[in-house]
Amino acid sequence: MMDIYIQSEILLRDAQYDTWTWTGPSGPVTCFENAALMGFVHVFDTTDALLASWEERQKLALARHATFLRSAGTKAWNVYSLFLTEDADARRGREIERIEEDFSLTRKIARASIKTVDDVEMALLPLLSIRSKPLLGAANFETRLRARLKEIAPDGVTAFLNDASPAEVARILGAKS
Repeated sequence: MMDIYIQSEILLRDAQYDTWTWTGPSGPVTCFENAALMGFVHVFDTTDALLASWEERQKLALARHATFLRSAGTKAWNVYSLFLTEDADARRGREIERIEEDFSLTRKIARASIKTVDDVEMALLPLLSIRSKPLLGAANFETRLRARLKEIAPDGVTAFLNDASPAEVARILGAKS
């Protein structure tokens, strides 16, 4: 079983958020903050527990951090509450989606069926900076480069890729034209 708290904290820290754990009366909460926003990650054992107590958990976190929130200035308008569960109850999916439509107190992200690190990342995506994951290995790079340089003589591309001197590459390309 994956630990959603730990995985969310890892992803948030990788995205340059400060994180800390607050152990509230209804269990641990991962708190996070950067220069622009702040929030709370709440994890539930079941979909039913999430639906039954998300509002109360949100209010408890806000009440506990009220002094801090009041001094946060404009950042206080960017407070997020995340409500996550590993449980997958497809019948209750629409109810979980409706949580995000409740615009009172905080912005909300609610997800069920969080079973992998990728699921946690997908849930946190609105909070993470845009990232690109290029899939370029050495062989893949050469194949892609050759495909893009198809108008250039193959011998010239090979010479270039094999670290031939610039004069040699120019000689090959000049001879082919």
